[in-house]
Amino acid sequence: MRLSDLKAVNEARSRRRMCAVVTPLDGSPGRVVFAEDAATDPLANILAARFASAKSGREAEAGVFVRIHRPSPRLVIIGAVHVSQTLAPMAEAVGFEVTIVDPRGAFATEERFGAFNLIAEWPDEELLKLDRETAVTTLTHDPKIDDPALMAALKADCFYIGALGSRKTHAKRVDRMTAAGFGREAIDRIHAPIGLPIGAASPPEIAVSVLAEVIAALRGAETRVAPQRQAA
Repeated sequence: MRLSDLKAVNEARSRRRMCAVVTPLDGSPGRVVFAEDAATDPLANILAARFASAKSGREAEAGVFVRIHRPSPRLVIIGAVHVSQTLAPMAEAVGFEVTIVDPRGAFATEERFGAFNLIAEWPDEELLKLDRETAVTTLTHDPKIDDPALMAALKADCFYIGALGSRKTHAKRVDRMTAAGFGREAIDRIHAPIGLPIGAASPPEIAVSVLAEVIAALRGAETRVAPQRQAA
């Protein structure tokens, strides 16, 4: 790898940007492609599939090896509620960096969440510092807490955005997001009701359905596991 490419990869890591190193199999110089620039690359289709799977590999027909460098995924949970008590340790177990945000001091306590990164403040764009490698789930049922986080997630183009609540609750949420200036395409990125439709009833079961949906989004499997949401 050329020194300039190594510097580009290291900078991408420090800024939590996904990138690929494309190395020709004939020994000619390679190049670094950032995920946000992949659509205009000559290997756009190949890179789109590699970025979605986050897997490196040889592309024999194109004559290249593609090595994917992806930051660790983050999960920001808005709401220190019962669902979060199961969701947080499960997400950590499968490799997510977990942060729980809830301004309500009675819920956001070390006794309930142990050593997790727990922030007892109101969530907003400046506090959350979201990026495209972050998933955001809002679980409080309180628009004053959930909506600012959802707006920050939409602006940051987070790879997954989900909100707890019924379809009726979400209809009201759509009205608020529209009034705040978000278009239909952006609002449709919010998974609501949150979680895969597995018939979850208890808070731990809801946590399982939410994490499964987050992982599906991370791995680019949403259209296979939840086609009905794509058609909604």
